[in-house]
Amino acid sequence: MNISVTFRTGEGENWQKAYAEEKIARLKKYLDVPAEVHMILSTEKFRNVVEINLTANGWNVNAKEESKDMRLAVDSCIVKVEKQLKKQKEKIRQHKPKSIRHAGIKTLEGPEEEDASSKVVETRKIILKPMSLEEAVFELENGKARFLIYRDTASEKVSLVHRLEDGQFAHIETNS
Repeated sequence: MNISVTFRTGEGENWQKAYAEEKIARLKKYLDVPAEVHMILSTEKFRNVVEINLTANGWNVNAKEESKDMRLAVDSCIVKVEKQLKKQKEKIRQHKPKSIRHAGIKTLEGPEEEDASSKVVETRKIILKPMSLEEAVFELENGKARFLIYRDTASEKVSLVHRLEDGQFAHIETNS
């Protein structure tokens, strides 16, 4: 993480710069890629103003806080940036990026297209329901389906339960 601390009004003290850099280091856990942080500290009479501009992976996070104490202003500004980063991470976790969504679609060319289309009879899109293994087996016992794909609530992994020829059930869990 590239951190630059600027003092807008006069020379700042060394402890202010060290304190600001120490607090910004807490934000590394929310960033997967290198980030650039510009922190501006200014003092006007009894007001201490802290501005943080963070740029990483196309994100621009800005926060500004004002307080009587410089440490308090830095802390509250870091909390604001942290909230914004958490919110952004949650959005990414809920929605897949377009590049991942369209990566699975491949175009076939030439004679391979005829062979592939004759082999693929049906294509389905499913929504993975979060459930436990017991719930999945119960649903298979009461339904006519031979298999069920679901998201395991305990491990958050994609799993498959299918009915064997002898009436027993087999469980397959992915590694992702």
